[in-house]
Amino acid sequence: MITERQTARGSPPHLAESRSGVGRFLLVAIAMLFALVFLFLPLLNVFAKAFEKGWTVFYGALVDPDTASAIRLSLTITAITVPLNLIFGITAAWAIAKFEFRWKTLLVALIDLPFSVSPVVTGLMFVLLFGLRGYLGPWLDAHNIQVIYAVPGMVLATTFVTLPFVARELIPVMQSTGSEQEQAALTLGASGWQTFWHVTLPSVKLALLYGVILCNARALGEFGAVSVVSGHITGLTDTLPLRVEKLYQEYNSTAAFAVASILALLALVTLAIKTGFEWHTQRVYARAERATSGTRVTCSKSI
Repeated sequence: MITERQTARGSPPHLAESRSGVGRFLLVAIAMLFALVFLFLPLLNVFAKAFEKGWTVFYGALVDPDTASAIRLSLTITAITVPLNLIFGITAAWAIAKFEFRWKTLLVALIDLPFSVSPVVTGLMFVLLFGLRGYLGPWLDAHNIQVIYAVPGMVLATTFVTLPFVARELIPVMQSTGSEQEQAALTLGASGWQTFWHVTLPSVKLALLYGVILCNARALGEFGAVSVVSGHITGLTDTLPLRVEKLYQEYNSTAAFAVASILALLALVTLAIKTGFEWHTQRVYARAERATSGTRVTCSKSI
């Protein structure tokens, strides 16, 4: 006799489970294969090439004055860019998620603009605006302010390409949480700042961390836009990615891979911080869930 479950699915239960197991195995295998070929092996090859000629050559490439200058400049640009994105991301996400206004759709579209514009085009936009022959170039030159081929232009270009990351992580989370908790806090007498600090921020802290991590990684690794506005001045406007390109073009591949390994290491450290925070958050949630379940069981027994 054909069971109801067999009729509904068109195959016996054990056959359906077998097919499900095979499908799951294939999906996991394909995903792991792609991760191995396109992520792990190239990253491993960078470190292998960096140490190909020994520790002495690797260390010498890193302590080179021009490389040290590139490291300092990359960290400086990132240290400026990430807080700017943090301020914009929180402000824009809060406005979009919590309020209704006339140009809301336009603001959302503008946030996504850096995703669709080529980084090279981004650099050219700033050259046309702040360059010597640009719209603001003569005024800036008259006041002895240099933006293009200097750090300010590199900060502007990096900020533009990283602008969506924090906002795009926060907007869906803020929209899903609603505004009931904030309204309750305001009703109870909390100020706007207290409401943000004690109610809004804790509910979006994980998304905020993801946004900051993505922004940090993109700022450190940005090449196209920064390449256009930097001028490639060795020791002055070379960031880590630009330094890697210059060393590779000079056929100094070992030094190029050594500098590239620093970028890869920073990416791995960032990923480790994200994973650690994720693990800690999951433990806190699991502990809270167990405590809640225990309280419910105690209450049921007492009843």
